[in-house]
Amino acid sequence: MHKTCTEVWNNCLQIIKDNIPAQSFKTWFEPITAMKLEGSVLTVQVPSLFFYEWLEEHYVGLLRKTVKQQLGEEGRLEYNIVVDKSSNTGSPYTTSMPSNGNGGASKMQSMPVPVSINKDIKNPFIIPGLKKLNVDPQLNSNYTFEGYVEGDCNRLARSAGFAVAAKPGATSFNPLMIYGAVGLGKTHLVQAIGNEIRRTLPDKLVIYVSCEKFCQQFVESLKNNTINDFVNFYQAMDVIIMDDVHNFAGKEKTQDIFFHIFNHLHQSGKQIIITSDKAPKDLSGLEERLLSRFKWGLSADLQIPDLETRVAILRKKMYADGIELPTEVVEYVAHNIDNNVRELEGAMVSLLAQSTLNKKDIDLALAKSMLKNFIKNTNKEISMDYIQKLVCEYFEVPVEMVKSATRKREIVQARQISMYLSKSMTKSSLKSIGAFYGGRDHSTVIYACQTVEDLIDTDKKFKGYVTDIQKKLKMS
Repeated sequence: MHKTCTEVWNNCLQIIKDNIPAQSFKTWFEPITAMKLEGSVLTVQVPSLFFYEWLEEHYVGLLRKTVKQQLGEEGRLEYNIVVDKSSNTGSPYTTSMPSNGNGGASKMQSMPVPVSINKDIKNPFIIPGLKKLNVDPQLNSNYTFEGYVEGDCNRLARSAGFAVAAKPGATSFNPLMIYGAVGLGKTHLVQAIGNEIRRTLPDKLVIYVSCEKFCQQFVESLKNNTINDFVNFYQAMDVIIMDDVHNFAGKEKTQDIFFHIFNHLHQSGKQIIITSDKAPKDLSGLEERLLSRFKWGLSADLQIPDLETRVAILRKKMYADGIELPTEVVEYVAHNIDNNVRELEGAMVSLLAQSTLNKKDIDLALAKSMLKNFIKNTNKEISMDYIQKLVCEYFEVPVEMVKSATRKREIVQARQISMYLSKSMTKSSLKSIGAFYGGRDHSTVIYACQTVEDLIDTDKKFKGYVTDIQKKLKMS
C-alpha cells in the first residue's frame, strides 16, 4: 500500500513533536503543508524563505532522520517556498529548494521572478532630510543579549529576537510580539534587540517607547496641533519597539493613529517589536483590526524560569557586580523566589545591602532572616502533603497516582521516596504514613524505607534524586 505525501508528513510530525518543545513545534512545523511525494522525495511547502533558512539551520538533523525513517535511506526532502510579494505586482509566487541535510536532493527549480521596479522612480513617502536627524533611541545600554540568560522559559523568544536583530524587517517575525507576566524580562529582551541592531547596523533609526509614553505624546501633539509631525516622526523609524501595548485598551483615537503608523512601517519593510502582558487572543479593549495585525508575525511567550535558570540569572548578576556568594545562599534564594525575575534580582540586591550595612558575612541564616519580605512561607512546616507534592513535581507524576494501586515503576519509586522522607522528616507514625499514602499498612512503609535505603547505598543516580529532594525540602 502506497502512502500519500500527507500520511508520510504526518508520521514525520509525530516523531518531531516528541523531540522539540511544544511552542517550537507550533511555530515552525504546524504551518508546513505536504505538497507531493515522488519516489523517495517528499516536498513540503513553507511560508517564507526565512522559514526555510531557520528550519535548515536549527532542525535539519531531525528532519533528515525522520524523513529517512519514513522513506528509507534514499528519503529526501524538498521545500516549496512561498515568496510573499514581488517587487512590483505584490502577487505571491513560489520557488523550490532542496534540504541541505539530504545531500542536495535535486537542483533548484526557480520560478520566474517578476520584473524589478524602475529604480529611477522616487518614493513619494520619503520625507527629505528627516533621516539625517540624530534620534535618541531611548534604550538602556545595560540591556543586552549577553546579559540575558537563556533557558527553556525564553528560548523561542530569545532566538526570534536574535534573528530580528540580525535582519530587522526582513524576517517573517514582523511584528515580533513578546508577552508574559510582570517581571519575566520582556523589556530587557526587546531593548537587547534594539541595542544589537544599533551595534551592528548603526544607520538604522531605532526608537523604544512605552505605550503610556506614546499615548502622552499623542495627546500633546493634539493640543499643540502637531499631529503630522508626530506621525511623520514614527513613520520615519526603521525599528519601533513599543512596550506594554495592553495599555492601549480603551484609547480609541490613539489606537487609530498607531494602526496607521503600524501599516506604514510594515508595508515599508520596517521592523515592529511589541510587548504585552497577554497573548493577542487574550487582550481586551483593543480594536479587532489592530489585534489582527499583532498576529501577523510571531507571538512568543516568556514563562516562569525553572530553578536552574534562576540560579544562572543570579550567578550572571553576581559576576557582573563582581561579587561571590555561598552556593547554598544562591540556591536558597533561587528556590524560594520562583515566579519573578525582577523580584529575584531585587532579593539579591537587598541581601547585599543588608550585609554591607550590618557588616555581616552572607550565609544561609542571614539570607533566611533578611529576605522574609521577599520569600513566602519561609517557616513552612514540612508535612506529608508537602513532601508528596514536591516529590511528584520532581518526578513529574500526578499526585493522585501515588496514592493509587498502580505498580508502574515511576509511580512506585515516587511513592517509596515519599514514604521514606515522611518517616525521616516528620513526626508521623508508620501507621499514619501508610494511611496517608493510599490506606497502606505499616509493613508497606517499612519495606519502602528499606528499599530506598538500599538503593541509596547501591545506585548513585537514585541517591542523587533523594539528596536533591532533601535539599529542596530543607530550603523550604
